[in-house]
Amino acid sequence: MSKLVLQTDFPGLKLLARGKVRDIYDLGETLLLVTSDRISAFDVIMNEPIPDKGFVLTQISAYWFRQMEDIVPNHIISIDVADYPAACRPYAEILKGRSMLVKKAKPLPVECIVRGYVSGSGWKDYQATGKISGIQLPAGLKESDRLPEPIFTPSTKADLGAHDETISFEKMVDICGRDLAEKARDYTLKIYTRARDLADKKGIIIADTKFEFGVYEGELIIIDECMTPDSSRFWLKEAYQPGGPQPSFDKQFLRDYLETLDWGKCAPAPQLPQEILERTADKYREALQRITGITV
Repeated sequence: MSKLVLQTDFPGLKLLARGKVRDIYDLGETLLLVTSDRISAFDVIMNEPIPDKGFVLTQISAYWFRQMEDIVPNHIISIDVADYPAACRPYAEILKGRSMLVKKAKPLPVECIVRGYVSGSGWKDYQATGKISGIQLPAGLKESDRLPEPIFTPSTKADLGAHDETISFEKMVDICGRDLAEKARDYTLKIYTRARDLADKKGIIIADTKFEFGVYEGELIIIDECMTPDSSRFWLKEAYQPGGPQPSFDKQFLRDYLETLDWGKCAPAPQLPQEILERTADKYREALQRITGITV
C-alpha cells in the first residue's frame, strides 16, 4: 500500500491551487498535478484519506488518456518522476505513481458531462420532466436503463464547496463560443463511446462521466483526469439489472453510507468508520485492476 497523502506541502514549489482531490503546483512552463487520497461526497471533502486512491486515479487517467490520443490530444508530458524538473526530486517518494507533469492549458469554464444511462441526478430529472437537461427522452425508462444514444449535458464549474449547475448546450455556446463548444461536445461523445465499448469487454459499464478541456497553443486538449471512479459512474456488468441503483466501483458506495446518517451534506464532514474507508478503497482498487490490469 502506498503512503497515505491527505495533502501535500512542497517547500520550493509554488502551490497554485488545491482542489477537492488534486494539489496543483506551478512550475513555470508546466504544471505538476498531485492526486491526493482525499475524497469528497456531496461537494464536501471528507476528513479521512482513502488508501491508494491517488495512485488509482492517476494510473486510470493515464491509461485512458493513452487510449484516446488519436481522438484528442491530452495534457500529459510525463508521469515518470525522473522526467520532472530537478525542484521536484526531493519529493519523489510522494510523487511516484500519483502525479503528472502536464501542459499549462487554459481550462474551459464548463464541465463536459456525457450520460449513457439514466442514473443519479439524471434519473431524478427524468422522473420529474421526462427529460434530462432539457433533452427529451423516450417514455417508460426505468432507473439505470441504457439510453438509445449517449447525451451531452454540460454544467458550470462551481467554486469549491458549491454545487455545479447543469446548463444547455446553447448556454455553453454563449460561454465558450460555438467552435470550442462543438469541439468539446464532439470529443466528449467520441471518447465516451470508445471507452464504453472498451470497458464493456472488461466487465464494467460506464454509465456516465465528465471531462475537462483546455486550450493549449490554440488547440483544444483534454485535461485534469479521464474516466476515473471520481469522475464517472462505473457499474459491474455481471450484476447489471435496470430498475434501481446498481453496484458500483465509484464513490457511490460512500454516498450510500452517508445517506444513512443524520447529516446535512455540508461541512464539517462526519467521521468515517475504518470499514467504510477500506471498502471504498477496495472499490477503487478493483476498478484499477479491471481497467488497466494493475494491482495494488
